[in-house]
Amino acid sequence: MSRPIPPHRALTVPGVHGYASAKTVHAGERIDFHVSSDRPCRIAVCRLGPDADSRDSDTVVADLGVLPARVQPIHPGSYVHVERGLPAALPLPGLTLECWVMPWRCSGERQALITQYDAPAGCGFGLFIETDGTLSLYLGDGGAKQEAALHAGTRLAARRWQHVAATWDGRSAALWIDGACAGRWPVAGPVRPGPAPLRLGAAGGPFGADAFADVDLALPVIYERALSAAELAVRAGSRARQLPADPSVRACWPLREGRGDRVADASGHQREGRIVNHGTWMIRGPAFDEDAPEARHDPFAAPGQRQGLRLAGDDLYDCRWAATHRLAVPADARPGLHVARLRFDWEGREAVYDITFLVKRPADAKPAPLLVLCAMSSWLAYAATPFARNQVEDPVWPRRSTGLPNSHPHAPAFCSYTYHRAGQPSYFTGLRMPWPHASPAALYDPAGSGFSQWTRLERRLHAWLEREGYAFDLLADLDVHADPGLLAHYRTVVVNGHSEYWSTPVVDAFDAMLRRGGQALVLSGNTMYLRVSFDEDMGVMEQRKNEERGADPDSAELRPPAGPFGEEFHSQDWARGGQLRAVGRSAAGIIGLESAGWGFADADDFGVYHVAEPAHPLFNHPHRLGLEHGTTFGHAPGGGLPRAIGHEWDLSTATLLRMTREGPPGAVLPEPPPGLTVIAQGIRRVPGALDTYLDWHSRATDPLGGLSAEMIYWERPQGGRVFHAGAVGAAWVVGSDPVFDGLLRNVLHHFGCQPR
Repeated sequence: MSRPIPPHRALTVPGVHGYASAKTVHAGERIDFHVSSDRPCRIAVCRLGPDADSRDSDTVVADLGVLPARVQPIHPGSYVHVERGLPAALPLPGLTLECWVMPWRCSGERQALITQYDAPAGCGFGLFIETDGTLSLYLGDGGAKQEAALHAGTRLAARRWQHVAATWDGRSAALWIDGACAGRWPVAGPVRPGPAPLRLGAAGGPFGADAFADVDLALPVIYERALSAAELAVRAGSRARQLPADPSVRACWPLREGRGDRVADASGHQREGRIVNHGTWMIRGPAFDEDAPEARHDPFAAPGQRQGLRLAGDDLYDCRWAATHRLAVPADARPGLHVARLRFDWEGREAVYDITFLVKRPADAKPAPLLVLCAMSSWLAYAATPFARNQVEDPVWPRRSTGLPNSHPHAPAFCSYTYHRAGQPSYFTGLRMPWPHASPAALYDPAGSGFSQWTRLERRLHAWLEREGYAFDLLADLDVHADPGLLAHYRTVVVNGHSEYWSTPVVDAFDAMLRRGGQALVLSGNTMYLRVSFDEDMGVMEQRKNEERGADPDSAELRPPAGPFGEEFHSQDWARGGQLRAVGRSAAGIIGLESAGWGFADADDFGVYHVAEPAHPLFNHPHRLGLEHGTTFGHAPGGGLPRAIGHEWDLSTATLLRMTREGPPGAVLPEPPPGLTVIAQGIRRVPGALDTYLDWHSRATDPLGGLSAEMIYWERPQGGRVFHAGAVGAAWVVGSDPVFDGLLRNVLHHFGCQPR
């Protein structure tokens, strides 16, 4: 459930936007839809039909009527809210506001650091960064705003830690940066805190919390006296490692929690804070030492290394919109991908906005013999521009999911492939947010290819299985994360689409399914590559990609949105993020292949499979496909699009070792797993400017004659059987290539799955 937040500056996004209360729902259960619209819309719930290129085959499940215009604002911006401020009416005998801060920007809107300040009528005190980057101090009487009560000092530096402080001794006020005085002014007082709550990273405005800071913040402290220059120099030199031992401390937030939304007060005055809009833990604190030996298994082994909290003015992971529609999904509803479809007038033409969700079999129904997993963790990772400007034509999502034009310049637009507006790396995605890229009409670059990811890609397999008469269940990987025991009900599981992001509980449950003698049919590339985690109520997903040690943050070689070295540990579970291989979950050891590269060139960049083992049973039983060595497949008749080998792909350990020239110091190369057979090779003949081939260490290397993917069959020594197609485009060609379709029938037969 969404929790209410204190009064907060609202932002109205024009157009039509919405999300469902859940990404998946069982038939027979209820689902809500949360819509904001500045114009009337007609809304119907539809089950997606067999034609991925048209809405005409979709089936209307429920007509929910006309939704009158109802705009629901969003409230972006993270900060710490402390309800129990300093006593409002008591004059202060003295004051010091102290913290460590790393500003991500030093221009634009004003940023608040430590405040008890509600403009225009409850202005007590505040430490700010002004629009030109100068540090400033406000000292008021807790009442109406007074321009003369603001004192501005020296400009701060962007993107480096600085110790900042403001002092007032009853006669004069001063600002300090890194222990040096940055300005001094006579201020006689009185200074009263006023009735506003304490806030870290925000101040109060006419409409609630405002002046959100784009900063990393560490060890903010409030003293009821003025610290001396010598004391401040000692505090600056401690790099936030030492809590103050001073009876005048009235609030002290060590910011060492590393997770959750509660911020403890170490002063003894019970000024606990609540983080609004999530923020980011597990950052590099002021004491982080890049040259110190890294704690690879315990992120807290070195004191102060990851102390602090990152705040962002565009942080938002839960819209908190009221439900506008409610649907009781019929108990006999056919499982499948569904949308709540909104139709409305946009610039004189009809536009369509789809809210995608998955209907599963009834919770008490007998499982089908085949399970297909939807890669929704990957859908979430690519969820750029949640409030994208509405379009009449089907949207095309740019390369690397940098997003569509935004409906409002200040609306959040970040995802796992783009940064926050001020440049902070983005590690989180909210599940209670719109995801227009998951529309079944959304396309993906290369332009003109017709290639897609997410819903449009995955439903091709669903439609083919239904057409062929196979009984199957659908689940999202999110469902398996919430209940890993679900996989115990299935012997054969299909991994579909672009299944890049996996949580460790899902990886472990999948491996356990195979160890019990289960079977995996993988129609994906870049598979099981990066680790994600979720918070306790499955409202926020986390992923962390980081720069290598010593990397140049301005280097064009870095792939966005890499965070700085040392921020690889998740705040959800304090375990290391990044590649699953780095946490002992190598995809090659579980499903036989490892992620090996990507290409973002032109439509002609997609390649095809070449048969390597024509006598293999999967090419001959029970249906003989009539293939010879070198015969191509994985393409439309005549070799046209769709073609399977493109976008992203996987290769075997043996091939990756051939592509590996050198590795990091001390790195040990693995032995190729026994029993694995490469039955076809995916070849791309058109090198693209944005192509990247990876070796075993995920470092850029040269390709082996265009070899970009391998199709394998593997009877694992540890139990279980795997067919792996090795390319994201594999699911794209289903239903377009008779040879590939025949191969799928043979694989399913081999795994004991028969059509009705």
